[in-house]
Amino acid sequence: MTGAPFAPWALRGESLVTVSRRRPPGALPDEIRASPGPCAIGATRYTDSPVGPYLQLAVAVPARLGARLGWCVVLVVVDRQDARTGARLNWGYPAELGALGWEAEGDERELTWVDRGIVVRGRARGPKVPMVVPRRELQHRGDGPVIVPGRMWGLWRLAAVTVDVPTEDPLAVLAGRHPGAHVGGVNRVVREARTPIGLLAPLRPAASAEPLLAGGRQPLTPAGRSRRRASVDDSRAYSSAG
Repeated sequence: MTGAPFAPWALRGESLVTVSRRRPPGALPDEIRASPGPCAIGATRYTDSPVGPYLQLAVAVPARLGARLGWCVVLVVVDRQDARTGARLNWGYPAELGALGWEAEGDERELTWVDRGIVVRGRARGPKVPMVVPRRELQHRGDGPVIVPGRMWGLWRLAAVTVDVPTEDPLAVLAGRHPGAHVGGVNRVVREARTPIGLLAPLRPAASAEPLLAGGRQPLTPAGRSRRRASVDDSRAYSSAG
């Protein structure tokens, strides 16, 4: 493999999802503004993806880009380098590589971020309910702000989810017991990023990550140049690893 798989991605697996009234500290990317509402935490075991099985922990906060509302993913940690590269190049997720572990026993699921001692665990209860959830994420890629459309469906069950975080960790505000769900048979589709035109105008056609992978030049704002360099560095690192 000589490059990260391009969007769209189709993924399968299972997930623990929950919400917290408190938000992690830190600024949002350029041109993306915070919106009211709780943040979302997702601990996922993907059994099938364009880069193979991997684990993921993600935190997203409500945000807006102009008049468009959605989620901004402010933390993503995965345990595969190619998953990290694809997430950064395709959609501008701030993905990092970490040591993750997953345990399952009966109705209980647990994901551990070993490097930082963070644990997300939950016990499902009640009947399984099929549900489709549309997603719209607002991110900042190497070529500027983008909107990432997608959807997730599966069998949802209520779950009591507990997040354990060391007190000195910046994510300690998320610690505690939260309402949530276990989603079995997850099917998630993450489509190509789309570029907005103005505040209210329609979206441009899908913005491919291919120019970023190739290192092609596009007009950038000063803030975008540093992100392009980071994206190109990711693609080079991935190509070397491949």
